Amino acid sequence: MNRGLELTVAGLSHSYGDLRVLDGIDLTVREGELVALIGPSGCGKSTLLSIMGGILRPETGSVLLGGRVPEGCLNPLTYVFQDFALLPWRTVRGNVALVLEHHALSRDERRAMVDDVLRRTGLLDFAEALPRQLSGGMRQRVGIARALVVRPAVLLMDEPLSALDAQTRELLMEDLVSLWLRERVTGVYVTHNLAEALRLADRIVVLSRRPGRIRDVVPVAIPQAERTRPVAQGELAALNERLWHLIKAEAQVAEREVIDD
Repeated sequence: MNRGLELTVAGLSHSYGDLRVLDGIDLTVREGELVALIGPSGCGKSTLLSIMGGILRPETGSVLLGGRVPEGCLNPLTYVFQDFALLPWRTVRGNVALVLEHHALSRDERRAMVDDVLRRTGLLDFAEALPRQLSGGMRQRVGIARALVVRPAVLLMDEPLSALDAQTRELLMEDLVSLWLRERVTGVYVTHNLAEALRLADRIVVLSRRPGRIRDVVPVAIPQAERTRPVAQGELAALNERLWHLIKAEAQVAEREVIDD
């Protein structure tokens, strides 16, 4: 059962001063769908995510949420960041509980919610550990638990695995797939990694180089639970080639633009 809201971006453009970053973005993320955003460096992926989450106000255009907020949802929109953003003096439990402290919940209610999400993310045995005692993958798992404890309807993820080594990234990706299949909130996932996008997303939105425009939207028809099976590898390889063909030339140009800037 989907627990997400529909997220619609309409006519969205944004600039930083004279620098045009996004231009004419129209996109609908359906309830319970996970959409990945990919594109060359500097194409506005993180800016688009920030506008979706209300951190930035767009120069033009709108972001709308549609549908009914699920029962028990405390924050309709929530983030998972690239840099973990954990408070070093708080335990795992304390970091996850932080986002509940401004809600009208009793101490017992907060503890029950935190215990539940720690159990779902495999962190209950580490509840009293400090961030410095955890591996990078475990710290990011805490960030994911903190995002899920408010029972969001839309989860916005800004390259959440990019700071991890390859082995840890693979392990956490499998955990993300399992969580996603259970939770079924709506999600937007920013990444530079085509393999991540193909492993996780229902659809992949390809942005052009700056100013970012939607070049293509590529559906991934294989169910997430079946994408590691040998029979799926040929289709995934073909999709990977298609995505790389869409971004390769522009990525080379964008790289020079970023360096020149």
